[in-house]
Amino acid sequence: MTSIEIGLWVSGLLVALVFLGMRVGFAAAFAGLVGLVWIFWSKRGYDPAMFGWALGVAVKTAGQVPHGKVASQALSLIPTFILIGYLAYYAGLTQALFEAAKRWFGWLPGGLAVSTVFATAGFAAVSGASVATAAVFARIAIPEMLRSGYDKRFAAGVVAAGGTLASLIPPSAILVIYAIIVEQDVGKLLLAGFVPGLFSALVYGGLIVGLAVVLKTIGPPVRGFTWGQRFAALPPALPILAVVVIIVFFVYNPFGGDAWGTPTEGGALGAFIVFLMALFRGMRWKELKSALLETAKLAVMIFTIIWGVLIYVRFLGFADLPGAFSDWITSLEQSPLLTLVLILLAYAVLGMFMDAIGMLLLTLPVVYPAVMALNGGEFVSAEDSAFGMSGPMCAIWFGILVVKMAEFCLITPPIGLNCFVVAGVRDDLTVQDVFRGVTPFFIADAITIALLVTFPSIVLWLPSLA
Repeated sequence: MTSIEIGLWVSGLLVALVFLGMRVGFAAAFAGLVGLVWIFWSKRGYDPAMFGWALGVAVKTAGQVPHGKVASQALSLIPTFILIGYLAYYAGLTQALFEAAKRWFGWLPGGLAVSTVFATAGFAAVSGASVATAAVFARIAIPEMLRSGYDKRFAAGVVAAGGTLASLIPPSAILVIYAIIVEQDVGKLLLAGFVPGLFSALVYGGLIVGLAVVLKTIGPPVRGFTWGQRFAALPPALPILAVVVIIVFFVYNPFGGDAWGTPTEGGALGAFIVFLMALFRGMRWKELKSALLETAKLAVMIFTIIWGVLIYVRFLGFADLPGAFSDWITSLEQSPLLTLVLILLAYAVLGMFMDAIGMLLLTLPVVYPAVMALNGGEFVSAEDSAFGMSGPMCAIWFGILVVKMAEFCLITPPIGLNCFVVAGVRDDLTVQDVFRGVTPFFIADAITIALLVTFPSIVLWLPSLA
């Protein structure tokens, strides 16, 4: 049996374990270990006397991978970004942001829902974690919408969909993970997420307004705020926006010259600033302890998935499955753009059964080289490429597309994690209620992805300036 065949069989084992309900991180680690033993043993002709040797080498290889890859300075971004979000929530900054959005956008048809989307976009700019964003606004925005007469399923869907914006708008944990896997510049990828993230928020807002105009039962506008009340709501919300500006200016010097610091240092600086703001606003030990515990729980969950998947990825390297997949993709007799669209559709299907981070970690080692080969290679120029962009720009563009697909997967049944989080926070909602509520947002995401594919400049304009 060839190494490629072993790779396919072990990949099938991984899919089966995931379908049976095993956590992605544990399933990937187990499948990767089995695959490594199989590969090493096959090199010795399946000699029974050499099985122990193969097992020992596989265990040693698997044991070295997690520390070797995860002991990376870039990955320290993840807990700091998550900590920023939880500190902002427990300090009351999130409530102030939502109140400002409500006063400025509540007059629109479906105004509270639109306000929720824009507030989640603002919170996403300091959180970086979709799950945290959905959990926070399930507590803040849904009660407000219910008191105003909104359908509870639609209100829950707005929060679940709005929470996905944290996947794109920096600081984004998923974008950091993507950059680590494909070995691309973290700073440029984070910059690239700004415009598509804000664009996604505008598409969500437009969809809500359209639905509220056509379906009068969606939710009434909120009127009665004077201009004085609107401007009075801005100062309490400005600290969050100030943190975003500080991080962006620190990581990407807009005045030219070298950046003032790395994204890792920018994340640490942002966390420290929000911590000081939280203390100034009266946060006590109880709230700080809760913020630290929530950050630790979410960070450990993410790192556990990364550890397990990296063992599987090392096995894929021994099996040479990524190279074989790239050769097959480039041999297809169809346009590269159509192939890319089919890959994105495959992500949509796969996301119905896997969480976003696990899905990207498992697929990117195979899919990314294939997409780069479609474009003409890592170092191709824009003039010679299939997609009209250089290798590094194609890596950024594809990264935003695949992370947008990961957003989509956060609200698709049956695994849509944001929907489970919203239902878990609210006792009056079932998971089925939330899935029904997010259905209209599938249309908005499809429109956004189509426009990002058709007009790559939406993604590439900002990083091209760096």
